[in-house]
Amino acid sequence: MLIEIITLVVILPMMFLGVLLFGTFVIIPCAFIFASWYMRIKERKLQRRTRDGANVAFFHPYCNGGGGGERVLWVAIKALLAKYPDTNIYIYTVETAEPTTILNKVQNQFNVKVEPEQINFIRLSMGKAIEAKTYPYFTLLLQSLGTMVLGMEAFMKFNPDIYIDTMGCAFTYPIYRYLAQCPVGCYTHYPTITSAMMRRVKHRLITYNNSSVIARNPILTWCKLLYYKIFGWLYGVVGRQADVVMVNGSWTEEHINELWDCSLNTHRVYPPCEVNELKKLRSLVKESDPIRILSVAQFRPEKDHPLMLQAMYELRNLLIKNEVLWNKIRLVLVGSCRNAEDEERVRNLKDLAKHLAIDENVQFIVNAPYSTLLNLYQNSTLAIHAMWNEHFGISEENDIKKLNYL
Repeated sequence: MLIEIITLVVILPMMFLGVLLFGTFVIIPCAFIFASWYMRIKERKLQRRTRDGANVAFFHPYCNGGGGGERVLWVAIKALLAKYPDTNIYIYTVETAEPTTILNKVQNQFNVKVEPEQINFIRLSMGKAIEAKTYPYFTLLLQSLGTMVLGMEAFMKFNPDIYIDTMGCAFTYPIYRYLAQCPVGCYTHYPTITSAMMRRVKHRLITYNNSSVIARNPILTWCKLLYYKIFGWLYGVVGRQADVVMVNGSWTEEHINELWDCSLNTHRVYPPCEVNELKKLRSLVKESDPIRILSVAQFRPEKDHPLMLQAMYELRNLLIKNEVLWNKIRLVLVGSCRNAEDEERVRNLKDLAKHLAIDENVQFIVNAPYSTLLNLYQNSTLAIHAMWNEHFGISEENDIKKLNYL
């Protein structure tokens, strides 16, 4: 009897108070947020019917990176504006440079001219969420979840009519398909994970993303393989949320279709190579000139610049008795740096060149303008690219057009 009285007098009122507090501070605010979001979506749809140009947003946090992916972005924007001049272009970015600075760099590096008044930059503050150095372990998964965090910030700052990802951030697609309720398109340069990556882990090969600790331990290898398979499944789930998928070649298309199972929505769109300018170039190499071996690639870990330096070291050993020939050889590493992490990577490469005693024969050119790149094509003899399992990208196409390719 006493227990029943305590239940009626104490516990039931507390339960009622708990439900009341939960409803007040959780359910009601969530209902208001949902109602506000729903009204914004309805309002945007009504505005879209009366507006001439659509609001097209490109998700490309490192739009000032200066690599092949950035060239695709700016050529796509220029083509879109040429065909649909009333389109309003927005770019989600973590870059802090002024719009004119970014667009001047685009013109200098890619020979692509876009007027500042045609572009609206949406500045994002949570750039660290997508940096690999933020996640020393489980990098693939956590970095992908980081793109969702950045994608949510982007969505909260601007809700577009059409969303296009040009940086391979597939985990942002559900946000724009279900929350923004807008069409989702993407241009994929390189899959985040591939069956070839899984095979390297299975065969216990040591690489930049498979440490010796894991490669030498069969249990850790099994765990990482399971992790890759789970991530591959998640990657397929989010990738299938895109309405239109564009890929840069048959290699990428094959892997994307395998992972996303979306062959009907996938279209092969080859990257924009500046073939007209390259065709006009004539080799200026003379017999007395240095033998320049040219590499054009962003300073990212997967580009494997250390392997090129090691190859130069081996070449030095082969030419130990031919000092005259060795002194004529120059390895020219041309690439862009997206952030402080890439800049540190360049410093480490310079230190490695000194350690291998080949620094006099290696030249680093960072963020080179387009005119400098054309000049290097004219004055180089060979081209080299060291990335394992590389797709057929812009740099490779340009190299083959003008140089003997290694």
